[in-house]
Amino acid sequence: MNRLASVFSFFFVTLMALPAFAEAGAAAAGDHLTYIAIGAGLAIGIAAFGGGMGQGKAAAAALEGIARNPGAAGKLNGPMILGLALIESLVIYAFVIAIMLVLKLP
Repeated sequence: MNRLASVFSFFFVTLMALPAFAEAGAAAAGDHLTYIAIGAGLAIGIAAFGGGMGQGKAAAAALEGIARNPGAAGKLNGPMILGLALIESLVIYAFVIAIMLVLKLP
């Protein structure tokens, strides 16, 4: 019963505070532009970091494989380059999304 009273009191307090938050939200109607700019910066930053880490791991694994078996260099180059291209395409997609977000700014 105590848990049920806690849940009801939580919802009561939350619903009573909503009008106060609505007034603050109406005053800050232009803040969404800030979030768009931050989102664009985070999108390209995280994508570049992740893409760089992924490409570094892929290249390191391919070079380690070639160092262990130099005869397999021809068989490893093609899949490695394909993997690097796919990783880079994800970074380019993030760049396109960031550009689309920035173009929404006035």
